[in-house]
Formats: sequence, structure tokens, C-alpha cells
Amino acid sequence: MPQFIALLRGINVGKAKRVPMAELRDLLTSLGYANVQTLLNSGNVVFESAGRATTSAQAKQIQTAIAETMNVEVPVIVKSSAEFALIETECTITNSAKGTIDPSRLLVAFAQDTKTLAELSPLSALVHESERFQIGKYAAYLYCANGILESKAGAALLGKVGRSVTTRNWATVLKITQLLETK
Repeated sequence: MPQFIALLRGINVGKAKRVPMAELRDLLTSLGYANVQTLLNSGNVVFESAGRATTSAQAKQIQTAIAETMNVEVPVIVKSSAEFALIETECTITNSAKGTIDPSRLLVAFAQDTKTLAELSPLSALVHESERFQIGKYAAYLYCANGILESKAGAALLGKVGRSVTTRNWATVLKITQLLETK
């Protein structure tokens, strides 16, 4: 059965937008998804679906169900396991960086569509010489060698410029990939 990843934006940070992972798993199961697993407490869900719904339709269904059952308005982005694999392989930063990169300093910005990714292009003007920025077909990537909180591009990506995307660090992306491989 095809695998998918749902990524929720901005949940469980502080006291706002609380979404318990057990309730989220139960909710997706009630929507007809199978083998639902969560990773961490930040809204990473791996699931299977036999249906033919597009990832956009799945995202909308999950987002609506969360709003209706948990009273939490949260953007949801869904990627197929095939798209997720391409997100990992298209990142040239991991291959071109000198030495080993710190996976906690590489942000991956996930968007539901390529138009939203293209809207991130103004970040290029904020990238410092020690940083790397790439917009791919499936995601955007920002490596902040001196730390994300020290980066103007990182602050913009996590702020208003990035409000239509959700980000995960590279370490989380690799953990999601491992979860996909174990199913």
C-alpha cells in the first residue's frame, strides 16, 4: 500500500496549537489511513493509503479533521514516500558542503506545490557567505553554518516569508526516511 508523510506546521510549540500525537494517530486512522505512526512531537506522521486521493486532497482532509475535532487550525502538507525520497536526494548542499554538515543546521522547507517553493526565492538575498540556499523541485534547503537563529535567511524562513511552508531539520528528515524504510 502506498506510503505518505503528513507534516503539520507550528504545533506543540509552547502552549499554543497543542496536538497530542496519540490523538493525531487515532484521527488519521478514523479517516481510513492505515499503519499510522508519528515521529517526535512536532507533527510528523507516516501513514498508508489505498485510496487514489491526491496529496493535496489528503492534506486538506487532515487539516479539516484536525480543525473540527481538535479545534486547532494548522497547515498540513502531505508528500508521497516517492516525493520524500526525491526531497532527500535532490539536496545538493549535503553533497557539496566541505566536510560534514551539522544536520541540525540544515533546514528543509516543505511546500504542497512548486509555486509556493518559488515564492521563497527572495531568501537568496539574505543568505550570508557561510550559508547555502537551494530551491529544488520538491523542497527548499537552507544551511546555516553559524546556526539558524543567527541567520537572517533562517529567521525569514521561519517567519512571515515561510508561512506557507513547514520546515524540518535534516536530522528529522533522515529519521522520517528511516521510519518509511521500516514499514
